[in-house]
Amino acid sequence: MRRPVTVALAAALFASVLTTMSGAAELSPADFVDPLVGSAGDGNTYPGATAPFGMLAWSPTSTRGDQTSTGAANGYQYDTTRIRGFSLTHVNGAGCNPGAAGDVPILPFAGDVTSSPTADTADTVYASNFSHADEAATAGRYRLGLANGVTTDAAATERTAIATLTYPQDKPAALLFRTSNSLNGSEDAETHIDAKNREITGSVLTGAFCGRRANGGVNNRKSYYRLYFTAQFDRPVTGTGTWKDATLQPGGTDQTGGEGYATGKDRAGRGSGGYVTFAPGSEVTMRIGVSYVSLEGAERNVRAEQPEKSTVNTVAEKTGKAWNAELDRVRVSGGTANQRIVFTTALYHSLQQPSLVSDVDGRYLGMDRQVHRVERGQDAQYSNFSGWDQYRAQVQLLALLEPRVAGNFAQSLYNYAKQNDGVWDRWVHVNGATHVMTGDPSAATLATFYAMGVRNFDYRGAFDSLYKQATVPRPEGLQDGGCPGQCVGQRPNLAQYLTSHYAPHDVCHCWGGAAETLEDSVADFAIGHFAELLGRTREAAELHARGAYWRNVFNPETGYMQARNVDGSWVTPFDPASDRGFAQGSAAAYTWMVPQDVSGLAVAMGGKAAAITRLDGFFHDSSGNWQLKGGGPLKYDPTNEPDIHAPWLYNELGQPWKTQETVRQLVNSVYTTGPSGLPGNDDLGTMSAWYVFAALGIYPRTPGTGELLLSSPLFPGAVIRPAGGAPIRITTSGSGKYVQDVRRGSKPQRDWKVDASFLRGGSLDFRLSEAPTTWGS
Repeated sequence: MRRPVTVALAAALFASVLTTMSGAAELSPADFVDPLVGSAGDGNTYPGATAPFGMLAWSPTSTRGDQTSTGAANGYQYDTTRIRGFSLTHVNGAGCNPGAAGDVPILPFAGDVTSSPTADTADTVYASNFSHADEAATAGRYRLGLANGVTTDAAATERTAIATLTYPQDKPAALLFRTSNSLNGSEDAETHIDAKNREITGSVLTGAFCGRRANGGVNNRKSYYRLYFTAQFDRPVTGTGTWKDATLQPGGTDQTGGEGYATGKDRAGRGSGGYVTFAPGSEVTMRIGVSYVSLEGAERNVRAEQPEKSTVNTVAEKTGKAWNAELDRVRVSGGTANQRIVFTTALYHSLQQPSLVSDVDGRYLGMDRQVHRVERGQDAQYSNFSGWDQYRAQVQLLALLEPRVAGNFAQSLYNYAKQNDGVWDRWVHVNGATHVMTGDPSAATLATFYAMGVRNFDYRGAFDSLYKQATVPRPEGLQDGGCPGQCVGQRPNLAQYLTSHYAPHDVCHCWGGAAETLEDSVADFAIGHFAELLGRTREAAELHARGAYWRNVFNPETGYMQARNVDGSWVTPFDPASDRGFAQGSAAAYTWMVPQDVSGLAVAMGGKAAAITRLDGFFHDSSGNWQLKGGGPLKYDPTNEPDIHAPWLYNELGQPWKTQETVRQLVNSVYTTGPSGLPGNDDLGTMSAWYVFAALGIYPRTPGTGELLLSSPLFPGAVIRPAGGAPIRITTSGSGKYVQDVRRGSKPQRDWKVDASFLRGGSLDFRLSEAPTTWGS
């Protein structure tokens, strides 16, 4: 099992050799994926096995000596080399620790089970160290050799996994199901062992996404889903046992009990699970399936996705083909091996979500906690919607590459809203309305899908519902439950907003009045464009006017966005480096968050020249050196969403060459190979999607539209093959990072943007220059 380099790194070294060999066979796209990228620092990715848009993800839950916590958000941190199990569900790159899911950690244990694993609160006994030299992660497969002597090799389908566990000859062989030990805890859990039929089944009732956050997390310490699982073994079970809290029951076969949602000593020592034993030296193959509906659903998923003769190799091969099909939707040519790894891994992370939540029979758990079936014409129900993050880049990439999945996702969000009394929650985890972040990202997301040509959802019904949410106040909009980070009102204090034309900070019942105003302005512009495309002229005019409400929180005296009180006064004292009135960002960062009216923002700042000078200072220090990461709250922050579009603003300000050099600098310096390769939380593929667009030389101009901004592509060639659509080809000639000229098809492209018709197929041919040019200015 010992491997001196990861498979992905080996692929990189091999690829670098291939670049010197004319006529050599090409590696597949999946060979350039390194799932460990982003697993160190604050990337919060996980390296385990999963399929595109998969429900199940087999990946480690790490420990630093606290059974009620983990090494980092979402279960895995590269510098934490001790695990207490392999969990079945994960979320890619969520920011709050411990994040979400991490359900049913399963630990291969080489030794006798002599005490309750839950009583081992410091994970000193029932956990194992490992070395990264014994770790290999590829798209759809994950292998890890544990220091306890057990080697593991697992592959995943959409709703199932198969794992081969090889135990040492000289030690007892056990397999622990820590059923209650989800990342955030659990309300209840159940474990049932059928030794005769070589099977363990059970479920965990859990949820609590971001439930530990100081800012509003207490509001989310609740359950909203039950995950069912079935695990079947190909070797005889020689012994069984269960535990609850500190009590071990050797020979036991049934147990229940949850942990609660506290942490540390307030939760330690609580919980339940079960274990089976095998003959020493056994090589055990386990087939496991999950469902959010029922145990029968989990069993049905296994039968549908894993033929009886499945092996880890056959499942890994099939899922590898599925990943290659998705990754081949953007095939780049040229570039270095490292650039190919960064790009393809970013594409891989972008396409891990949305996540399937419906079973093979189309049933899923609704937001009303009832079982539903997908709508007529809907292929599947999807979830895990990090709306505040994703509406800025990830949903656009999804709509471009997988429009049918995007439409299914749009219908899924609409289904949840109908089950939630018409409320579109801004951060949906499985079937849970978590209320995390601010604004109305569902409006921007569905408007974007429609503008980009997605049609396989009830777009008229969805528009009517989104319009109602944006125009009809609800009582929870006057509540402070969950505030400031998880306010229950999705359009907080909407009546006052419609009166004041901004969110008054002192009565907004939101995270921050200025941030709420900016977010709602973007959302209103987006669904205003949605209305326009649907021929709803009255609503379009109304919402477009509201898209300009950002002006009401721009203070001409300070030159920054600034929160206001209900009486019209500015919230003071004011500091552009402060987050007062904002959400996870400073006034300096949020001031640029007007993608729907960049020219208007420039006028407010004193004209385009003044705006350019300020934007220059946003990306550079006082000496003119790049300041693209770690520069503090007055500078650009590539690790969070409010300002990630800022490098592209130079286009509309009349100096496109500065977009080209800034984007290229970010692509070359902030995103890298290796575990620290992401600048910050991947936020369900958002940061990765940003990179994919940037490397292609295109980027979504404004949420709710299908327009793309242009920059200089990183690779000499790229072919985008949308599912069911015509190809889009992007080529470059010449060298450098500046655009000399562009041709769209056979005609010169003199503008710095292309309209939505480009999404239906075509070509862009860039000629690059070593020096800045006036193209597009």
